[in-house]
Amino acid sequence: MTIREQTEEIERKILHPSACLSSRSKGRMRPEKEGVIRTCFQRDRDRIIHSKAFRRLKHKTQVFLAPRGDHYRTRLTHVLEVSQIARTIARALRLNEDLTEAIALGHDLGHTPFGHAGEALLREIHPGGFDHYKQSLRVIDFLEQNGKGLNLTHEVRDGIVKHSKGKGLIIPEKKSERADTLEGQVVRVSDIIGYVNHDLDDALRAEVIKSSDIPKRIINVLRDTHSQRIDTMVKDLIYRSKETDLEELCMSDDVSSAIYLLRDFLYERVYESDKIVKEFKKAKKILRDLYNYYLDHVEEIFVDIPQQVKINKHHVVCDFIAGMTDRFALMTYEGLFMPQQWTVL
Repeated sequence: MTIREQTEEIERKILHPSACLSSRSKGRMRPEKEGVIRTCFQRDRDRIIHSKAFRRLKHKTQVFLAPRGDHYRTRLTHVLEVSQIARTIARALRLNEDLTEAIALGHDLGHTPFGHAGEALLREIHPGGFDHYKQSLRVIDFLEQNGKGLNLTHEVRDGIVKHSKGKGLIIPEKKSERADTLEGQVVRVSDIIGYVNHDLDDALRAEVIKSSDIPKRIINVLRDTHSQRIDTMVKDLIYRSKETDLEELCMSDDVSSAIYLLRDFLYERVYESDKIVKEFKKAKKILRDLYNYYLDHVEEIFVDIPQQVKINKHHVVCDFIAGMTDRFALMTYEGLFMPQQWTVL
């Protein structure tokens, strides 16, 4: 028996009956021989971590554009925090931690530079529209590994493409809108637990809001500090879901309504605040100008875009822009549109 088979046997013995076992994965787009050490979901996690798209997340905006402060979240720290939250929940519910971690680490691989400002701009000007969760799947399936993609399992791909919620329900009522696995559903909830808490923390750090601005109901239900709020949300999801023996994930009405209230507060006072919107308008202009430039100069796009996806010019430009980091977009814009100083010899 290989080490992988031993791990799969351990999963069968200790995981909840509703957990997704590695040995029962629906497989990959292209069949592969199983490894002798790692399960299929462990291999998926490692492929994501070693991808170029994952490394670029460290220089992509979460909320505050190109932050100079060392302690503001980036897209990379966001996925790490979501992964930690999701793994804690998965372990407590006896779900598959490896699958949960892979989905969490890969869920934002397709995110644009400048956060949701970039996503909104590409949705507006790209003929096919744009959603970062769909782009994450495109990165995984087609753009990484010079067009070969990462060839991840069905369960990881499904969890990634169904993680996003916008202003929708934390746990969708329609089963068709939920991930096929409880692990994927855990990541969806962990994503909102992560971002409402760390975005609030960053907004306080940036002095966009003050502690006294936070509605009292949020404080009363979710408590005072960053760690206490996460603890309240995580424990509520775990204990309420265990009460149903994992027939479905659920949260109490008090906690879920407080989360919705906190999310609405962040939209009104942070995401849609004058200070943030002003910077987002600048970011959108930068990406719009870059998009239009590369439509006319598509031959200048880096060779990192695989040849087999260079059929549709808009797709190529959209892939290129979406893959940029904040600083690369700024540097490219400066090189293309800003006067350059003459070098004195």
